[in-house]
Amino acid sequence: MSGNVELRLALQTERENALARRVERLLAPFTGEERALDAGCGAGALAFALAAHVREVVGVDSSPELVAAGRAHAPENVTLLVGDATALPFEVGSFDLAGCLRVLHHVGRPELVISELARMTRPSGRILVVDQLGDPDPLRAIQVDRFERARDPSHTRLLPDGDIRALLEANDLVVSRNEVVREARELERYLDLAAVPDNARGEVRALAPAPVFDVEIGWYVAHKR
Repeated sequence: MSGNVELRLALQTERENALARRVERLLAPFTGEERALDAGCGAGALAFALAAHVREVVGVDSSPELVAAGRAHAPENVTLLVGDATALPFEVGSFDLAGCLRVLHHVGRPELVISELARMTRPSGRILVVDQLGDPDPLRAIQVDRFERARDPSHTRLLPDGDIRALLEANDLVVSRNEVVREARELERYLDLAAVPDNARGEVRALAPAPVFDVEIGWYVAHKR
């Protein structure tokens, strides 16, 4: 998803301090010598948050537009590349730390993202997965996904907590830390981020939960056996 790149960069800047603090708290301690991977990096939010703590960060995203925007602001130890988070072009076990931020609900097969993170990470390395959580009630989940797809056609499906944990366990990844954070969303700005055209906004608004609504963001830190 590219959407409104300018607004996405503005939101990334708004969130950067909170993201940096949470990443540091959940993933500490760092040695400073780690090589880290940000799969589905977008304009580099997670990569930039990691950059202050590690030797090198490599980010990969399928959007050339977002990668170009991120490169314009990247620290010296961050490299952003155009590529596919479900088929990463690196050697097995070549990273000490790998993660994805708000990526799983934008891919048709999120299990491939998790398996690639696991494949890229060395034994005993760490993996960070962050994503909006789906509702465990199937009917409510269908309603939310219908709204999200109307807003952004790149949306596939929000995974509930149990599904994310199952994907991690299937790749022999052991969750060591987990947090769920509530995030408030203002509908009109949320539509702006996805660059929803004016002639489609009425239909999308009709599917929205409310003019202002909360979502849950799940944070998972796992270790590779």
